[in-house]
Amino acid sequence: MKLRNIILGAFLTLSGGLSVCAEDGKPLTFAFVTDTHIALGSASERALSAVIKDINADDSLRFVIFGGDITDFGTKAEFRRFKASADSLNKEWYILAGNHDACWSASGCNDYPDVFGYETMDFTVGGWRFLGCNSGPDMRMAPALVPRETMNWLKDLKPGSKAVFVNHFPMDSSVLNYFDVTRELKRLDVRLEIGGHLHANKVRNYSGIPGIICRSSLAANGASGYTVFRLWDDHVEASERRIYLSGGSRTEINWYETPLKHVPDTVRYDSHGLPSDYPWMRYEVNDKYPQVREVWKIQDSANVVSGFAVKGGRAFYTLASYPSGGVHAVKISDGSFVWKRIVPGKLFSTPAVSGNSLVIPTYGGSLLSLKIRNGKMNIAASFVKDEGRIVYSVASPVVMDGVAYIGTSQGVFYAVRVRQKKILWKFEGVEGHMSSTPYVDNEQVVFGTWGRKLYSLDPKTGALQWVWTGPSSSRMISPANVVPVKADGKIFIAVPNRKVYALDAATGKELYVANGGRDAICLSEDGKTLYSKTMFHHVYALDTGAPSEKRLWEVEDSTGYDISPSALKEIAGTLLIPTDKGNIIALDSRNGDFLWAHKISTALVNPLSAWVKNDRIMILCSTMDGTVSLLSAPTNNR
Repeated sequence: MKLRNIILGAFLTLSGGLSVCAEDGKPLTFAFVTDTHIALGSASERALSAVIKDINADDSLRFVIFGGDITDFGTKAEFRRFKASADSLNKEWYILAGNHDACWSASGCNDYPDVFGYETMDFTVGGWRFLGCNSGPDMRMAPALVPRETMNWLKDLKPGSKAVFVNHFPMDSSVLNYFDVTRELKRLDVRLEIGGHLHANKVRNYSGIPGIICRSSLAANGASGYTVFRLWDDHVEASERRIYLSGGSRTEINWYETPLKHVPDTVRYDSHGLPSDYPWMRYEVNDKYPQVREVWKIQDSANVVSGFAVKGGRAFYTLASYPSGGVHAVKISDGSFVWKRIVPGKLFSTPAVSGNSLVIPTYGGSLLSLKIRNGKMNIAASFVKDEGRIVYSVASPVVMDGVAYIGTSQGVFYAVRVRQKKILWKFEGVEGHMSSTPYVDNEQVVFGTWGRKLYSLDPKTGALQWVWTGPSSSRMISPANVVPVKADGKIFIAVPNRKVYALDAATGKELYVANGGRDAICLSEDGKTLYSKTMFHHVYALDTGAPSEKRLWEVEDSTGYDISPSALKEIAGTLLIPTDKGNIIALDSRNGDFLWAHKISTALVNPLSAWVKNDRIMILCSTMDGTVSLLSAPTNNR
């Protein structure tokens, strides 16, 4: 039986799917299947097939919930393959996305709701209400974050029946805004939380709400499996079903039981809404370093996962909302909105300026050209005109001499002459989709992909100059998030295997490898120094002119464990480090000495824009939860 869904408000939600009550004296019994990690042609498909066959044979199971990470890489082909399998169920089924379905999405997290019809769920069965939502992180390597528009949905829900909440992640510090979510869940009388992500059976306590983390459906020790929940009025029982792939036998292990009751919200929150157990840097740090001033701050209605374009006293950024995203323009002086433009689908690209226009690729297949003055649409250079194909792009463009250089999700890199709305050239056969910003100069265009590749093309003709292949066979270890930089005849990149690579710009030959790094690098203003942030507490500086690795300094910084891929920024003697928990750390770029820290929000900081004005550094920043702010900090010139 196929899932049911209806459209509610500005996005899609599942509601009212079942009306059957549990029989007297019997529990409401359902299956929970999670972390299927479907990859075409892999063993994960066989494991899911065994689970579905077993569920179909059990008439006691009333419905099925799939708990996220349903695919391995978030591709439309994987989503469709999964849906085809799930549609063979003889029961109602419901589904939520996980980080693997969102973080590496070639469609900018648009394929998932397009295929399944919703991102949040709200249905009632047998006196129990089931709520669930997506968890991100969308398109960036970071801790999970329930999206801004989803939080708005959650806050708008009215209390009703006693409830169960389903999310892919444990609702603890694995989710950056866990405390906001938990506060709403208590208001909605949630008495049980169910999740996955950890691929193992575990018990949790979320400020009084019992939590159950469940095994993956992937085969372990020869057995695939899933969880059976038996839900009574006042307690729940959980058991693990193991399906042995050789022979098809089954065992069931009852492993957990707990009472369920209303949980009041007794947590104390500070003036910024943070609970006492918040484990990271708090807003008090802003009082500790008053030399950093907040000029203005706004809270937008949806996630922001892009950097800024800046021109004429205005800043421009995109919104990642569904089914309609947006482009917003604000005055840099006070943060007031100048105009807003609605476009189809979530947007993750940072706009680029071309003359008096903004250039923005979209999920819908067009390279938008908007007038900077009022946001009105110029006639767009449309990828649809490329031999009738619709080309999706989630990467950010670079404009040089009126030409926009942009990668896509379908193996083609384009150079588009913006004013003439004309494709200048295209390079086909790119392995893996593109999601970052290319490096462009008069000699080459360099970009990475989720196919483990780094390409260099001729900017005038699109001819291939060289290809560098990453060190691992895993597509997760790809130079796709990093923004390449160039200095002293070298291309520098950081790769998720925690290393920085120096390549010969002319040939792509690997010159040396520096240990320590995770996507986030930058050059000094004079190009003589490369800065890199590691995942574990360290920042270091390399001499770009040296023929082999030469560290100028290395320090233990204040970021802690941090996986933000946002590029670093060096300006006026200050190295600005965006973090994945809403903080900006500033170091002396000449020696790594700590200067200051400032907290913007509790979500990942996107790429920064910065400039010097009246001997102050003006820092335009945004965070994934839709916070946008302008800071003013002292320069560090000597």
